Amino acid sequence: MALDWLIWIALFVMLALGAPIFVSLGVASLVVLVQSEIPLSIIPVDLLKVSDMFPLLAVVGFIFAGALMERSGMAAQIVDIAAMIVGRVRGGLGMVTILGCMFFAAMIGSGPGTVAAMGSLMIPSMIRKGYSREYAAGVTATGGTLGILIPPSNPMIVYGVIANVSISTLFMAGFLPGFMVGLVLMMTTYIYARRAGFKGSMETQTLADFGRALVRNIWSLLAPVVILGSIYAGICTPVEASVVAVFYALFVGIFITRKLNPLEFWESIKLTNMSTATIIIVVGVSTLFGRFITMYQIPQKLAELMLGFTSEPYLILLMIGALLFFLGMFMETLATIVILAPVFMPVITQVGIDPIFFGIIWVMVNEVALLSPPLGVNLFIAMNLSGLSLERVARGALPYMVVLILLILLLMNFDDLVLLIPRLLGGYAG
Repeated sequence: MALDWLIWIALFVMLALGAPIFVSLGVASLVVLVQSEIPLSIIPVDLLKVSDMFPLLAVVGFIFAGALMERSGMAAQIVDIAAMIVGRVRGGLGMVTILGCMFFAAMIGSGPGTVAAMGSLMIPSMIRKGYSREYAAGVTATGGTLGILIPPSNPMIVYGVIANVSISTLFMAGFLPGFMVGLVLMMTTYIYARRAGFKGSMETQTLADFGRALVRNIWSLLAPVVILGSIYAGICTPVEASVVAVFYALFVGIFITRKLNPLEFWESIKLTNMSTATIIIVVGVSTLFGRFITMYQIPQKLAELMLGFTSEPYLILLMIGALLFFLGMFMETLATIVILAPVFMPVITQVGIDPIFFGIIWVMVNEVALLSPPLGVNLFIAMNLSGLSLERVARGALPYMVVLILLILLLMNFDDLVLLIPRLLGGYAG
């Protein structure tokens, strides 16, 4: 059997057996390595290459900062302001959830983390106010997907490392689509609530009340401005901005909200260690895996195969998007990126698709995958928080999935819109 086929067969067999992604990648690479004439000594060499991937430090920083912010009560403060802005609108608590997710996503870079932070606050609140459990779980699971689109985004960082593109430029490109997705989801929430008869908050808020709330919660509201502003202004690299985010979270948690005690700090460290260790070991093993797919010219063969059907960029994007959506139903976001980014880059290069634009579309497709059973990570978190079955949470998220897919299909035609901010602020010439 040809070794280029053997590596894929071994990979999918391990995935079918339920092995973790890093084990599946490692075993597939080892199977081919044993059958080839390459010395086994390349294994530690390739695994150690991950220590040279400096941008990955940003993942560690943002995950740690997100854990600290959640335990500092910053999520609750964001919800407080969001409720004053849109709480009185029909379906207001659903819109508060989406708006809160947008703010919190701009601080932590994680989809599941955003669902956990907002869901623990908003799902019980919506249920108490008479909203259906399906609605509450569906809107929270969907809002959480903004965690991987609105910068800082951990999948964007990993994509930037694997695809060798600027992470700062990816962050700039993700801002406008993230705002658009959030706006469209809020509109969908309003329509959904209007049909279901859910009302908004009956609380009356004066301008003075809003001003006092702004002053009270200003430190939490400034977090996205400090983090993203330092990147967009060219003051900090993403790695440096992640360190700023950590110190900012410590400052707010210790001196402003005073909710960050030694135990919560230690729990944040443990969560960060578990989360980042998983990401780093996957990226490390994928380096070894990538050596073989490059050696056997798998990307070039795939490019020839796809270009044999069409050379139209939009159709190429549709084919890749459909494949990513299908795989995203069974594999987590970072796994698809580390495995397939080296495979797809030659394809998009040949048809003239901008790699920054492609990265944003990829992340948006994975937003839908986060809501798609059987994996659907966001669905499982919302399921645990709401006490519903996976099927009922998925049904609550279905209208939002349809809207997300339509928006992706629309943006596939408008790369200039996605790249507008990088070109204006970063001088991006792509």
